[in-house]
Amino acid sequence: MNYLWSPWRMDYIKNHMKSEGCVFCTAASLPDSPKNLIVHRGEYSFVILNRYPYTSGHLMVVPYAHVDTLEALPAAARAEMMELVTRAMGVLRGLYHPQAFNVGANIGAAAGAGIAEHVHMHIVPRWSGDTNFMSTLAETRVLPEALDETFARVQAAWPRGAAPAPPAGRPKE
Repeated sequence: MNYLWSPWRMDYIKNHMKSEGCVFCTAASLPDSPKNLIVHRGEYSFVILNRYPYTSGHLMVVPYAHVDTLEALPAAARAEMMELVTRAMGVLRGLYHPQAFNVGANIGAAAGAGIAEHVHMHIVPRWSGDTNFMSTLAETRVLPEALDETFARVQAAWPRGAAPAPPAGRPKE
């Protein structure tokens, strides 16, 4: 019998519903590092790696404003989010050479949002044949790269000088 060892899953199983406060707001208040996984900060939103990714390179664009819908954001924040989604796709194309992407948002718990109280968008690189029996039958994903390695690669590849990073935490609105 073969065994698949994925110790990162135990942290998710034990803690995904226990965290106090918003994980995105907490991450935004920390200095950028492999601990908070933020690879880029914009004026209204930031780009962060998904701690429990579907594939290597799974990024999210998150507004600093703690709101649960896109409609609650100012137009400038929504526009910046889409620009960051586009830039994230470019970075991921250069690093991982995906054949396609899933891009979108699950807005509200009924839509499948894991963090329904803070709207965010997902950018998931995809390759032909990347779905297999592990995801379908065992609810397990096989990732070829450690999360800290993904962080280092994406952060190093992110274009510099495009948008100024706001001071620690959220910008004043």
